[in-house]
Amino acid sequence: MTENVVVREPRPSTSSRGGRLPLPLRLQPWESIWDRRRSHARPNSRMISVAHTRQVTVAMIICGIDISSISLEARIGPDGPVRSFSNSAAGIAELAAFCRTHQVDMAAMEATGGYEKQAFALLWAEGLPVAIMNPRAVRRFAESMGFLEKTDGIDTGVIAQFAAVKKVKPCTPASAQQQQLKALVARLRQLVELQTAQRNQRLLVTEAAVIAMFTELLALVASQIRALEVAIAELIDDDPLWQKLDLVFRSIKGVASRTISRLMADMPEIGTLSNKAISKLAGLAPLARDSGKQKGKRIVRGGRGDVRAILFVVAGIVRRYDPDFAAFDKRLREAGKPKKVIRVALAHKLLVRLNAKAREVRSQFGVEVCVVA
Repeated sequence: MTENVVVREPRPSTSSRGGRLPLPLRLQPWESIWDRRRSHARPNSRMISVAHTRQVTVAMIICGIDISSISLEARIGPDGPVRSFSNSAAGIAELAAFCRTHQVDMAAMEATGGYEKQAFALLWAEGLPVAIMNPRAVRRFAESMGFLEKTDGIDTGVIAQFAAVKKVKPCTPASAQQQQLKALVARLRQLVELQTAQRNQRLLVTEAAVIAMFTELLALVASQIRALEVAIAELIDDDPLWQKLDLVFRSIKGVASRTISRLMADMPEIGTLSNKAISKLAGLAPLARDSGKQKGKRIVRGGRGDVRAILFVVAGIVRRYDPDFAAFDKRLREAGKPKKVIRVALAHKLLVRLNAKAREVRSQFGVEVCVVA
């Protein structure tokens, strides 16, 4: 007599301690098994897919633009479609349409001494964010990537790739008032340089007719300089923030109208950045040159040369009247520091003090400022 016996297989343990889950009937790729692993945050929870919790990073589509006086070369990404446009209002409108067609998130271009201004403004007006980058940094990046050649086609791809790697942010367009101030200050600087050159040239001339021409020209330049100074003063007085900045900057004896207008026009970031950042922006931050046991000399380089040049001059004047600056200068001289190092240190000290005063003013007006570092 046979007896039917039903043998039940033991159920696999699902305990979280040492228990193992049964393998699926059909072998799956390792990635799928890995995505169905237990959650490390909650080991006793039910099995969840890591794919549902994984963050997805979406790459920006960047259009690299190489600018010249007559044309704009554009490329979508490092190796995408390429097109050439004229550097005019009509050509920039076509460029904006080209970017919209390829769903571009941001355009990137190099600073080219002014040729980029029209494209920058019109692309922003079309609703396309634009970033302006340092051409030297882009060139060094290209060389590090093995691009020793330099053509418009190569440059457009490198610009787009550099912007993506560095994760550059779009540059916010300056206000109409800021652009007007910058234009007036730039023209004032040009006329002052022209006045100095003409005066020096007149000293070498003895012919009466030529001297009369110099005199006539210098009188015209002087009248335009006075008109520009009045226009700049009125523009600053019309803005409450600029008016307050002008007042606190003048509290440092030796800082006068031209220095203040130059700072507001060429360094509008003053008061919004840390002392280290603003010093590097002006090219007054000592840069380390260390390697292993070698400790190289700290040097200054780069930055905004026009701002740095006027700070060198004004810092020497402030030293005569401010006891703190005079004591600082004396301490450096007694330590045997070279004269150039002392000039840089005084200019750096003046910029840091101006930045601190501007930070206090901007905080009163509710402007977001950087934490001091």
